[in-house]
Amino acid sequence: MNIHEYQAKQLLAKYGVAVLKGGVAYTPAEAEKVAGDLGGRVWVVKSQIHAGGRGKGKFKGNEQGGGGVRLAKSVAEVKKNAVEMLGHVLVTKQTGPAGKEVKRIYIEQGCDIKRELYLGMLIDRATSRVTLMASTEGGMEIEEVAAKTPEKILKVAIDPVEGFQPYHGRQLAFGLGLVDKQVGAFGKFCAGMYQAFLGLDCSVVEINPLVVTGAGEVIALDAKMNFDDNALYRHKDVEELRDESEEDPAELEAGKHALNYIKLDGNIGCMVNGAGLAMATMDIIKLYGGSPANFLDVGGGATKERVTTAFKIILSDKNVEGILVNIFGGIMRCDVIAEGVVAAAREVSLNVPLVVRLEGTNVDLGKKILSQSGLPIVSADNLADAAQKVVKAVKEAK
Repeated sequence: MNIHEYQAKQLLAKYGVAVLKGGVAYTPAEAEKVAGDLGGRVWVVKSQIHAGGRGKGKFKGNEQGGGGVRLAKSVAEVKKNAVEMLGHVLVTKQTGPAGKEVKRIYIEQGCDIKRELYLGMLIDRATSRVTLMASTEGGMEIEEVAAKTPEKILKVAIDPVEGFQPYHGRQLAFGLGLVDKQVGAFGKFCAGMYQAFLGLDCSVVEINPLVVTGAGEVIALDAKMNFDDNALYRHKDVEELRDESEEDPAELEAGKHALNYIKLDGNIGCMVNGAGLAMATMDIIKLYGGSPANFLDVGGGATKERVTTAFKIILSDKNVEGILVNIFGGIMRCDVIAEGVVAAAREVSLNVPLVVRLEGTNVDLGKKILSQSGLPIVSADNLADAAQKVVKAVKEAK
């Protein structure tokens, strides 16, 4: 689960992470009031959407204007920027050409920026440890830094028994070229970030940029937090921060039915049981010249109703021109999948090619249900055969 920048900063502040004062606004009038209450002579007005690259983004219909993050030197200018942002669609590298409508903005105090750094925390699968990543290249995408100048990325893996220790902070601080009081401020920042990561069951915490001020303070100028969905039951306060308007409607609906669904850009819908098999199914579709429209794992204990819902979600994507159902029945019985597929196909008046590959528990019964359905369902003997048939069927249907 993702949250907005201002929400991430509110959570991090509770753990002692240094952030600037700010307030959220949903209207230009609210933005004007927030700026007035904050005081000062400089403010930053930030569009709040679930996407990076906001500062370099452009608003549809006003591509020559400012981006999604702007500096304002008067309360009147704050209000003007709010008018130009709220209700308008911001397009960034991460939103795609469709962009996202800005429904709220964050007004924050300005600060004296001396340096911009990068700081991130995640779980390193190679070491099975929470790992701190830091770089002198603040404000840049860490993927770009890793590709062009990997030597500028510093890493510290934290032993789960030992936890974060002062020497972890010093090691990174010295590597970043921090000096004097900056070192202590950076260590305190990292310690709070680590406690937030563990305490809130995060999967990622990213501060980009992390700034060092002229006074030697270390402050989060931006903040991104992702959470482990499986642990949200422990954090009802965090779950309440969810902004469903920022999420794909199909993915949101899938989550309500315990389906693991991620929309992609292709035209062949996939319904599979098991994440590994789903990945393999998408790979083999690509191998035979097709393009998967989604990742969808119905799980090992799916019911007929859940399978029917999964089928409807796939077909809700207008780009889908064919469907491949690939089931290996262990806990998940092939006859249950077959019943769900038939029920869904009849309910939605299926009008795209459908290829089904079944193997495992009750496979013969499953195939019998499909063959006696009277629907134009193409059976496949194995995964390669299924991928070839669905790619061919989609091409012939055009």
